[in-house]
Amino acid sequence: MENPNWSMVELEAPSEDDFLITDSPSRGRDKARGKNAKQLTWVLLLKAHKAAGCLTSIASTMFGLAATVRRRVASGHTDNDAAAGGRGEKENPAVRSRIYGCIKVFLWLSVVLLGFEVAAYFQGWHFGAPHLQLQYLWTTPFAVKGVFDWVYSKWVLIRVEYLAPPLQFLANACIILFLIQSLDRLILCLGCFWIKFKKIKPIPKVGALDLESGEKGFFPMVLVQIPMCNEKEVYQQSIAAVCNLDWPKAKLLIQILDDSDDPTTQLLIKEEVQKWQHEGARIVYRHRVIRDGYKAGNLKSAMNCSYVKDYEFVAIFDADFQPNPDFLTRTVPHFKDNDDLGLVQARWSFVNKDENLLTRLQNINLAFHFEVEQQVNGVFLNFFGFNGTAGVWRIKALEDAGGWLERTTVEDMDIAVRAHLHGWKFIFLNDVECQCELPESYEAYRKQQHRWHSGPMQLFRLCLPAVIRSKISVWKKFNLIFLFFLLRKLILPFYSFTLFCIILPMTMFIPEAELPAWVVCYIPATMSFLNILPAPKSFPFIVPYLLFENTMSVTKFNAMISGLFQLGSAYEWVVTKKSGRSSEGDLVSLVEKETKQQRVASVPNLQELKEEIKKEEKAAKKKKKHNRIYTKELALAFLLLTASARSLLSAQGIHFYFLLFQGISFLLVGLDLIGEQVQ
Repeated sequence: MENPNWSMVELEAPSEDDFLITDSPSRGRDKARGKNAKQLTWVLLLKAHKAAGCLTSIASTMFGLAATVRRRVASGHTDNDAAAGGRGEKENPAVRSRIYGCIKVFLWLSVVLLGFEVAAYFQGWHFGAPHLQLQYLWTTPFAVKGVFDWVYSKWVLIRVEYLAPPLQFLANACIILFLIQSLDRLILCLGCFWIKFKKIKPIPKVGALDLESGEKGFFPMVLVQIPMCNEKEVYQQSIAAVCNLDWPKAKLLIQILDDSDDPTTQLLIKEEVQKWQHEGARIVYRHRVIRDGYKAGNLKSAMNCSYVKDYEFVAIFDADFQPNPDFLTRTVPHFKDNDDLGLVQARWSFVNKDENLLTRLQNINLAFHFEVEQQVNGVFLNFFGFNGTAGVWRIKALEDAGGWLERTTVEDMDIAVRAHLHGWKFIFLNDVECQCELPESYEAYRKQQHRWHSGPMQLFRLCLPAVIRSKISVWKKFNLIFLFFLLRKLILPFYSFTLFCIILPMTMFIPEAELPAWVVCYIPATMSFLNILPAPKSFPFIVPYLLFENTMSVTKFNAMISGLFQLGSAYEWVVTKKSGRSSEGDLVSLVEKETKQQRVASVPNLQELKEEIKKEEKAAKKKKKHNRIYTKELALAFLLLTASARSLLSAQGIHFYFLLFQGISFLLVGLDLIGEQVQ
């Protein structure tokens, strides 16, 4: 097939007649007119050829997409099947089906109403604006000629008197919440601009000469903790990274807190620890037989060790994080002569941010979170949510706040809030980065987001009385309750789901309740533009980002409701699946610094276990991957597409395009056509 994007044209050289000087101007005009007609014909033919080629390409693309969808549906597993068969989720089926059942009710109602509206359209009931239908009813009382006209006229009156007012009230309430949240985001962006304009940056104090190390600086006793659980893909690079931290060895102790229930993974991590012990690193291995409290229980158990009292600070890294060698030298000095400082938090960077569309969209979100939210709150309020990793705590602050508690799935936010209530201050370092990896499959990202949005609501219910009784200022209480919890953790997922996934489609079938175009298009586009500013290379993905954020609102809303009302899925803890791509970074050379003697001194029969693991990995590569079909997302996709079809009858351009593309976005996510496939 020829490439439709270019064509070859043969140009004819000018003839001798073109250079002849004639006395007859009409003859010249006739010849010019003939040549112009020929040129226009050729131009039209070339454009028609190009258009035909483009149509052929579009048709082949659509056929390919349809074939992909057909294969996905044939080989896919629904999220309900995965939850029933997987060991990660133990949610009550009745709880899981509540939101899905509501969405299905709205979907079937929309299908019935669409058929009803189409029939009314062909009966002459279609008008440019909703109020014209009322004028039609009120000015022509004898216009009802048949049963259908009578039924539809009653339906219009019911819409006007009973359905439209409460729907418009709910829409206006969500619009107000939307405007408040947008104003909060705008203020955060202005704060970030002010920080950059004034070049505000936390500066550590220079320490005196350290007598033991002989270096100039601040070198207190530091404890490093790496909690992990069945993460054999990434344990090597994280252990190698912390063992190569630039810090006096006598003042550094590394704890590998292994909660793995897989014996093979346990042996591999033990061997890695022994290897670094032989190389002189002060590193210990701890394993809990009973995994109570998940990560919080693991950290709490490690802090109960008798030798912890000899250390002043503790640095925490998740299993997929790789701190640079200068991490401690750039974070710990901020504690010098700053006795009320409890936490120094570094930002994350991602080794796989360009792996697929899903990781690119995650990078936009997290870049805004660190560059804007964390930095602004750290500079102006000295408080933000601890990210659970890549941070250094003063152990006294942890103890003063009550230590790690297992009452929620967001133990990091829990300890940060309690430390803030006790008067401790936090610092965020935007220029200190720690490498990690993003979830590459939608299934892993979905579970991570469920935990991140259900946990804050659990915590809000538990800590609200303590916040009210605390001795912090009224402004800090307002910031903690309204901004930190209600606005950014509860209101945001609530209005995103309710306004754009429920109310907007309903206004298509109840047109007397309206959503302005600036709510549907202009303000969301502006907010997406602000969100993408910290990641300027991601500007080509601004439209997919806007659509994907609305698509994720169903997962975040479900998680928020589960956490707020303590439903079955609120206390699920599923370790985010790692791909091990961070092992392909610069720290590979560090892992290869072992000697043959050290390998011989490892656990017996470990070589056989490694060979078995390699065989399993080869078998896994040959194993056919499958996707999962997400029923809630698919139901919402058809609901939005049905509403977009209804909007055509009212000639609502912006609403139609928004509903159409948002419905397609839900369809792609529902069929798991974004990110890596789940194995």
